[in-house]
Parts: sequence; structure tokens; C-alpha cells
Amino acid sequence: MKKTPAVSHKGKSTAATPWAWELRLYVAGRTPKSVAAFRNIERLCQEHLQGLYHIEVIDLMKNPQLAQTDQIVAVPTLVRQRPAPTRKIIGTLSNTEGVLGALDIRRYDAEPLANGKRENHVH
Repeated sequence: MKKTPAVSHKGKSTAATPWAWELRLYVAGRTPKSVAAFRNIERLCQEHLQGLYHIEVIDLMKNPQLAQTDQIVAVPTLVRQRPAPTRKIIGTLSNTEGVLGALDIRRYDAEPLANGKRENHVH
């Protein structure tokens, strides 16, 4: 896991694109499960969202009050903030197909400019 509280990938600004995925990973210190969850979601995002995402890591050992923001009851928990609706997954995120399905990540999410046009998809 990276030491910074927020990790931005590929230099893409999440505010600059409507295709941005905003994810929060709630952890409680650098436990093996927290590290595994971060590595798993980072790998999935790199493979399927190709720079169209932002992962914010929130360590509840340092900021326990932030658990109320997304009603976190267990860690690690991944919260998809954007695109709506909000979705949550608890655990190490090691079941690739389950995580992709729960987050509703499909191939077109990584290719928003098919044939030079943006396609509209409801999430």
C-alpha cells in the first residue's frame, strides 16, 4: 500500500472526465488484508479502467471519525463513490469476477470514446 492517503493514477483528473471512477478504500492500519485489498483494487483498475479512476485510501486507525461518512462497519471496505449509485464491497477484493460484477465494471468503461463518440450508459 502506498503511504499517501490518496492515490491518483495516470495523471487523469477525476473532475475533468465524466467517466471517472472515484473509489474509497477504508482500512485499519497496514494489515495483510488491507494491503491485499489495495493491491487487488489497484490491479483491477489498471486492467479495466485504464487511468479513469482515483483511489482514496482512508486509514481508520488515524481517522476513525471518517467511518461514519460511508457507514463503514468492517474493514477493508471499498466504496464506489462515482459513478452513482454508491456500492460497497467488504474484504480483500480477491474475487476478480465478483468485484467487477459488484462494481458494475464492463469493458466499455475502459473505452469511453468508441468510434470517436461518447456512448451514454446508465449506471
